[in-house]
Amino acid sequence: MNLSDRQKKIIEIVKEYQPVSGENISELLDVSRATLRSDLSFLTMAEILQATPKVGYTYSGANLESLFFYRTFSTKVEEIMMTPIMIPSDTSIREAITSLFMYDIGSLYVIDEEKLLVGTLSRKDLLRASLNSDIDKTPVAVCMTRVPHIKTCVEENTILEAASILQDFEVDSLPVVESTNNRKVIGKITKTRILNFITQQARDAELNQ
Repeated sequence: MNLSDRQKKIIEIVKEYQPVSGENISELLDVSRATLRSDLSFLTMAEILQATPKVGYTYSGANLESLFFYRTFSTKVEEIMMTPIMIPSDTSIREAITSLFMYDIGSLYVIDEEKLLVGTLSRKDLLRASLNSDIDKTPVAVCMTRVPHIKTCVEENTILEAASILQDFEVDSLPVVESTNNRKVIGKITKTRILNFITQQARDAELNQ
């Protein structure tokens, strides 16, 4: 797992002078406390350093598992979200089914005339509807899950927060919406996308060890 050069120097200083205050680390590196703040916070949260009030920083050991967890699961949704496929609410069930297979996806987002989210459609929704409806004439609005019963996330959420929502509510995807408008869809995040990202990060970590 790669650390920045400054983070590596901080660890070396703590190992040599522990317990050592943030002020002393700042002086030894000749950088400001403000500059060091994010590095010290990161190294502490990753459990590489331990911060004790009125004592200073000590070395806890390079916990690579904790470091991997912190870096990977604190990734923002905006960094890995996908482009959503959206359809008007008057789209027929047959057209929606065609879109699912054409784009090889598991869900569609239904929008109104103002391009705001009004519903979601999964493969299961469309399968059930196709067994009981005239799929050429029946609009998807009849079988979609409607707002406000749709779980969403915002691009500032971490992938851990998004994964928790997916797991807790047993859904396969989440619309990513604007933080100021929870009906304006700007992306999509899925269980598969998160799993693929985590797997790739783990592989990269092994190569960098």
